Amino acid sequence: MCTILKGYEMLSLAKSLAISSLVFAGAIFGFFYAWVCSTMWGLDTLDPRTAIAAMNAMNGSVRNAVFAPAFFGTPVVLAIAAIALKLANERGASIWFATAAAVSLLFGTLLTMAVNVPMNEALALVDIPDDRVAAQVIWEGYSPKWQFWNQARTVASGVALLLACIGLTKISKTA
Repeated sequence: MCTILKGYEMLSLAKSLAISSLVFAGAIFGFFYAWVCSTMWGLDTLDPRTAIAAMNAMNGSVRNAVFAPAFFGTPVVLAIAAIALKLANERGASIWFATAAAVSLLFGTLLTMAVNVPMNEALALVDIPDDRVAAQVIWEGYSPKWQFWNQARTVASGVALLLACIGLTKISKTA
């Protein structure tokens, strides 16, 4: 790649990748943030039987071609931007983007796969009881823990976005 792209072209490509990665990082941060400040609070106000059913429906619908690129692609695009920046001799910016990629992967993607997804899968296996009190016990065992880990991945995604933004400011202005 370096033999094909030199100087200005490589830096221009690296900048484009950096900006694209900010869009990805912003999208996944926004997705997690929406769950923090509206979705879960709204579900917590519902009859727990309805909340469980709604959560199961949302978890089932999120596995789609619109969500997947932001969720799985964010750490990848951040890492590609970091590599391109390094190849463009923008080492300082590259380090910020590489760090953002690591944070996104570890505390966004992998945390979700290790904690939130298994919790969602377990909730999906629950037969929603007709009894409201029994459903409340299930929901109260799920929602606070799920929200804690969602807040952790939201903060991490915000940190990754911030790191990438800082990295963007470190790119030279020559291209």
